Amino acid sequence: MLYWLSQYDDSPLRIFKYLTFRSAGAAAIAFLIVVIFAPAMIRFLKEFAVAPQRLAGFVSEEELCAIKGKTPAMGGILIIIAVFVSTILWARLDLMVTRLCLMVMLSFGLLGFWDDFRKIRRMKGPLGNDGVSGKLRLFAEMIIAIAAIFILYRAPDTRDSAPLLTIPFMKEALLYMPMWIAMIYGVFVLWGTGNGVNISDGMDGLATGAMIIAMMSYMLIAYLCGNVAYSEYLSTPYIKGCGEAAVFGAAVVGACMGFLWYNSKPAAMFMGDTGSLALGGSLGIMAIIVKQEMILPIIGGVFVMEAGSSLLQTLYYKATGGKRIFLMAPIHHHFQKKGWSETQIVTRFWIIGAVCAAVGLATLKIR
Repeated sequence: MLYWLSQYDDSPLRIFKYLTFRSAGAAAIAFLIVVIFAPAMIRFLKEFAVAPQRLAGFVSEEELCAIKGKTPAMGGILIIIAVFVSTILWARLDLMVTRLCLMVMLSFGLLGFWDDFRKIRRMKGPLGNDGVSGKLRLFAEMIIAIAAIFILYRAPDTRDSAPLLTIPFMKEALLYMPMWIAMIYGVFVLWGTGNGVNISDGMDGLATGAMIIAMMSYMLIAYLCGNVAYSEYLSTPYIKGCGEAAVFGAAVVGACMGFLWYNSKPAAMFMGDTGSLALGGSLGIMAIIVKQEMILPIIGGVFVMEAGSSLLQTLYYKATGGKRIFLMAPIHHHFQKKGWSETQIVTRFWIIGAVCAAVGLATLKIR
């Protein structure tokens, strides 16, 4: 919205046309929205808080009951609001890239909200249930992903780049995917990223910090791929309007930083599935838009570790009739069982995330 002020070329308002300025503004506004309104949101959510089930097995039932009502869930609502408002203010809304990022974030966030709400009903009384079933959630995520890819293929400003698939470490190695293959691929990317972030949200600040690192990486990639000179220098595909995804990514980073202020140990609120699915979907659609999906497992290495450990544990448990690879899955609980403190685990996972992001970004030049 503020971008249109840059039309006044003879005034200082022309600064609003610069992506770097608008990205910084988006991050700052999203951060301030979360920090300022978080106390009120925490008080509001405490009326609907659920017991932090992620602590089951580590503390007694009495402690769980004592904690219930003290640490509210569904704080992801505030993240979504902050990102939405900041993006509306600072990004160009006339480009499909901006609208698509918001659409995927809101859709995944709504799905997570539905899941959280059903869990809350289960905690409130006998008519509740355990949340959205895995099959139903997968189906909903498939619909969102298919719709997103279809829009990419049809929108005038994205249809030229939509079929592209870049391969890391190979210079100008571009493949052109038919729409149906791209839809299957997009479903896998969005589903994997959304659930990877969701599974990582098991310790105070873990998923939030890892998301900040991963999204900052894709924010930089979006800026580079949206610039003709930089994309040519790095041999990455130039994507028209891709730079606006950097503004959206900056808003996500700013909102996560603000949320981390209250989510660091001891957490004042949890993001819940509302936030983790919305953030995962946002990261996934960023990777799809900038056509760097194949380095997502590298940049999002922490999320891969978390989701992969849960999958391996489940498959091995079923195949061996009850044996386990890890003491407990996802893997951050394995280290907790081995005696690492929560602060140690979170900090070390952030370090791993930073190293993975550096390696992922390095692939842009190593071709």
